[in-house]
Amino acid sequence: MAPADNALAQRPHLTAVETAQSPAVASALRTIETERDGLACLMEAIGNGLGEAFTAAVARIAGAKGRAILTGMGKSGHVGRKIAATLASTGTPALYVHPAEASHGDLGMVQPEDVVVALSWSGETTELADIIAYAKRYRVGLIAITANAGSTLGREADVCLTLPKAREACPNGLAPTTSTAMQLALGDALAVALLEHRGFSAREFSIYHPGGRLGASLRQVREVMHGGAQLPVVARGTPMRAAIAEIDAKGFGSVVVVEADGRLAGILTDGDLRRNVFRTDLDSLAVEALMSVRPRTVAPETLLAKALEIQESMKITALIVVENECPVGLVHYHDLLRSGVA
Repeated sequence: MAPADNALAQRPHLTAVETAQSPAVASALRTIETERDGLACLMEAIGNGLGEAFTAAVARIAGAKGRAILTGMGKSGHVGRKIAATLASTGTPALYVHPAEASHGDLGMVQPEDVVVALSWSGETTELADIIAYAKRYRVGLIAITANAGSTLGREADVCLTLPKAREACPNGLAPTTSTAMQLALGDALAVALLEHRGFSAREFSIYHPGGRLGASLRQVREVMHGGAQLPVVARGTPMRAAIAEIDAKGFGSVVVVEADGRLAGILTDGDLRRNVFRTDLDSLAVEALMSVRPRTVAPETLLAKALEIQESMKITALIVVENECPVGLVHYHDLLRSGVA
């Protein structure tokens, strides 16, 4: 290890001046700047001609009765795998087929109702020859993502997404860096355009992402709320002692107050009671004397992530779930903690 590199390893927390002088940081900034320039070129290309082919590609994938089959070799193949995963998670059935394995039986994964999306910067990747020939023979739609429209892949494709030429961030101009960043960005653009075309909702997104904190945040309030006999509720006019008994019985630290027709009137919380505990007339009061008349409410289809944001920003522990102006449930902060969203 060079002396400068050794010093850098020993002092990971550098000052701004020292950071500016670090060879590693300077290299990182050059790399990111070069890739940023490549993405800028891609944006310009989409606005100046590539956009027509992009629109056609979106229409071709959206109209396919089967799946999007991503394929590519080397770094393009790794990008293809990521694009396939993004498409599949956002409502477009997709899978990755390795072009070399395709020549040894995996072509059976590709069906006439599918559309192949092949990635190759040069457009002359030898391993793609068989899958290109198969697509043409069996009339499988073929979309190319390449920098060379005049290549074998570009000529044979039904739709050619021609990436603009851009300098690789590698100082030797060899390692795929800027090129793969552009491929990945274009793949993400395809996935998002298809998502928007289909009107893919957050609810649908949650179906494909049930695990972890992301999955929890995409669940709806109706899935964790306490309703029916569990809902602490009393009618307007209920004596204060009876309201307190309902709070104690249900254990949520509050009770929902309703009008005679079932519409929401307010909420009485432990905090309301603590602020009035020394009142001598407490026993003679009705529940509406101390209730809050404009409690925070959410709809049953509200995402848990949104419910959590409301509770934390408002510094409250419970939200009333309302449908057609009537309370149908209550969601407590502890419910959100148990769901894994927090």
